[in-house]
Amino acid sequence: MAASPKPVDNLFWDASQVSDTDRQDLLRQQGAVLWFTGLSGSGKSTIARAVEMELIRRRQLAYVLDGDNVRHGLNAGLGFSPEDREENLRRISETGKLFADCGVLCITAFISPLRSARQRARDIVGANRFFEIFVSTPLNVCEQRDVKGLYQRARRGEVAEFTGISAPYEAPENPALTLDTSQLDLAQSVDQVIQLLQTRRILLLEDQ
Repeated sequence: MAASPKPVDNLFWDASQVSDTDRQDLLRQQGAVLWFTGLSGSGKSTIARAVEMELIRRRQLAYVLDGDNVRHGLNAGLGFSPEDREENLRRISETGKLFADCGVLCITAFISPLRSARQRARDIVGANRFFEIFVSTPLNVCEQRDVKGLYQRARRGEVAEFTGISAPYEAPENPALTLDTSQLDLAQSVDQVIQLLQTRRILLLEDQ
């Protein structure tokens, strides 16, 4: 189990002399975290990658924090116990906050099944730049897409604590955006995310 972070008395926050406005003027965007949440197979990662590509095409700075990738480095020492999964999300949240501080649009795609963990992420990043995006694709559709057979294994009891089968998923109560990929194609989903960023003035258009 990962050790909980402990405060250190002789550490002090060193504030940057570069303001958020300086970065916004440079990048024509505000830093933010797009937190995609939903069941395995819902389409989170596919949408996240497509949004990243569309933002780059529009010459906006964006980066996806991929769950497997961070476990190769930043979170390499963590397992999959409830405590380690919680710590995994905490570290992702702190990393996302740093990206947002830099003015980057940080995109994450984690099941993150518990509202408490997502609220903690929101608290870390800051509510004004944290956008919870619920990929609400129904369970039966997610199961149909499961090329790895994880849902079948979970139903046979071979995978413990599998979200949606043997472990709960707590749907967001007030997400910034809801996307059901059984009803929306990829282009439509990406378009709705871009519209959200424009409406919330995260993408600073020339006439804003």
